[in-house]
Amino acid sequence: MGWRILGYILLALIALLIIALLYFRTPDTDPAAMRAKYGAPPSQFVDLGNGLTVHLRDTGPRDAPVLMLIHGSNASLHTWEPWAERLGPRYRIIRMDLPGHGLTGASPTRDYTPTGYVDVVERIRAKLAVDRIVLAGNSMGGGVAWHYALAHPEHLRGLILIDSVGQPEPGNAKPPLAFRIARMPVIREIAAAITPRSLIADSLPGVFGDPRLADAAMIDRYWELLRYPGNRTATLDRFALAPDRASAAQLAALKLPVLILWGAKDQLIPRASGDWLHARIAGSKLIVYPATGHLPMEERPDESARDVKRFVEGLRDRTPLQTNRSP
Repeated sequence: MGWRILGYILLALIALLIIALLYFRTPDTDPAAMRAKYGAPPSQFVDLGNGLTVHLRDTGPRDAPVLMLIHGSNASLHTWEPWAERLGPRYRIIRMDLPGHGLTGASPTRDYTPTGYVDVVERIRAKLAVDRIVLAGNSMGGGVAWHYALAHPEHLRGLILIDSVGQPEPGNAKPPLAFRIARMPVIREIAAAITPRSLIADSLPGVFGDPRLADAAMIDRYWELLRYPGNRTATLDRFALAPDRASAAQLAALKLPVLILWGAKDQLIPRASGDWLHARIAGSKLIVYPATGHLPMEERPDESARDVKRFVEGLRDRTPLQTNRSP
């Protein structure tokens, strides 16, 4: 009798779990509606082959220096619009939604490693037939950028790292809850189905030095694009990966001009990580923005765009192997 009662209790708990999952479940967004809302011109959807179509924007003069911009984790190409507006008249600006993000959606190979993303960036560069570029990356995208610089230095004129991953121990001793959930079978599947808007509304303001910058429209965009088909599972796949850490030898091998931009109030990757990268990348220049969080290109668009312009203009007479010796 005891085992029968235990079985009934277990079935009741499973039923309650299923009811709760159905009640709280947040469905995927509609791809057509999302493309209409967030993928209007100048957006393009570029077929890179092997089942991968990437959402990107390629604007500015065709004969101008090329800036290619790589967003961070759970962001999209929209994070670069402040720079596109300010730098677009002078430079050709290419920004994309990496696989597992934005309107690109899931990778057909489920490869969300830095190496996998480097391959996507290189395929985009080749598809658009641009050769010498200045590559910039924010957060996770910064890691993709320095990995790309190591793999394909012949295509780079300069590198810009913005609140980038890389430092092995950036001060976060305990993995964030989302990363731990991503490694838990069953629980991660539930997490992929339940994504309330409040999750974004509670977390996104902390990305900025001024939390008011995370307005309702931005929260909606992050929430809706996270729920684009395949993106939630891709996010959990990425979170289950080991952290992207740089070695001193890797950073010493970066033989090109490097600009490092950082927010002094970054709560995700502390300013100390910027100092760590600066100390290990010979000739790099570090600029820190006071009262600024994890996204200086959005929070300090005028200042950061001016700093990028100065950096790019300083590259005109340099050869690929020369190093920026600015203080």
